Amino acid sequence: MKTQMKPLVKKEKLNFKALTLLFALTIVLFTSCSKDDDDINTPTANFTTVENLLNETNFQGFAIVTKNGSDLVRQGFGLANESTMLPQDYELAYRIGSVSKTLTAAAIVQLKRDGYISDYNQTLDEFDAEFPNGNEINIAQLLSHQSGIPDYQFVVEEASSQGTFFDEEDIYEVIIELISENGLNFTPGTGKQYSNSNYLIAALLVQELTGMSYHEYLQQKIFNPLQMTNTFKGVDYINANTHAEGYNNGSANSVYPMNLAFGAGDFSSTPQDMEIWTNAVKTTWFSSAEKDEIFAQNVPSGYVDFGLGWFTTQEGNTTLYWHGGDIDGYWSMIGFIPEYNATIVLLSNRQDDSGEQRNTIIHELLTNAFN
Repeated sequence: MKTQMKPLVKKEKLNFKALTLLFALTIVLFTSCSKDDDDINTPTANFTTVENLLNETNFQGFAIVTKNGSDLVRQGFGLANESTMLPQDYELAYRIGSVSKTLTAAAIVQLKRDGYISDYNQTLDEFDAEFPNGNEINIAQLLSHQSGIPDYQFVVEEASSQGTFFDEEDIYEVIIELISENGLNFTPGTGKQYSNSNYLIAALLVQELTGMSYHEYLQQKIFNPLQMTNTFKGVDYINANTHAEGYNNGSANSVYPMNLAFGAGDFSSTPQDMEIWTNAVKTTWFSSAEKDEIFAQNVPSGYVDFGLGWFTTQEGNTTLYWHGGDIDGYWSMIGFIPEYNATIVLLSNRQDDSGEQRNTIIHELLTNAFN
């Protein structure tokens, strides 16, 4: 018997025609690709050290870059809070945005280990018979952004700014309505387009199959075993004593309705915990067979491709596995380079031109520090 996800409809229906009209307008204004997938080949001057690179690119936050067991950089840049003069710190919390997707994808891998799913080719109609086009979309396509499901982010953020409250089940309804009204963006498996909707659905799948909250499942299966003691569900208002303040265009910008980022970007974490997580993924948290399924293979030099929760960037003979994130006032990036036993953790509390800054740093690291 197939496990059926209960239809997630429990509240009075929202005005979806108004929401979908808004979506039609906003989709014209925004590209379908995430900032995490911007062109990384930004030409820059060569930098003599990683510290110099980060200073010259005006990085603000905490940075860890290691190579063959040695630190190239491990320090804070700028201030974590300009009002209180709080310094950046290895044990200070930062919003990590879409780096949270690496955790959601790992939770799906854990579902397979625990026997809740049999493989990543199971289709969504096995879990929710009413999901539109659910017989065409499988779990692997969710995690690799090949589902064609439109992104809910812009339409829900705009409605939220006008006073509408959304929990994860409400957003699930919005996703279903968007597909019902407008269809998929492309036939599943025929294209790749970054969509937060994929990961909200994946996180709901964790909850429905395990009977646990998504966050508690991650706590039990990942955070506790790895002793990641400071990775937690983000809150709308940060604690200024233990969490870096976010900044955008020079202004403090740390208030965000974190319920909107469920499964796709709702965690805060510390540089310490992100280093633990990146090193675990680099080494033994995934088996060799799991790594073959998770990480995109045979990526041409100069290109970036989606895997199951991780990007693969190939630059010559150097392979970087990574993910980035952006959320109001913050940007992040974690990754590793097997050829150099390298670990990279960048948690920034200043979002100005974050995509360009992150891409410049990645390009310089790959072409100068790791080549």
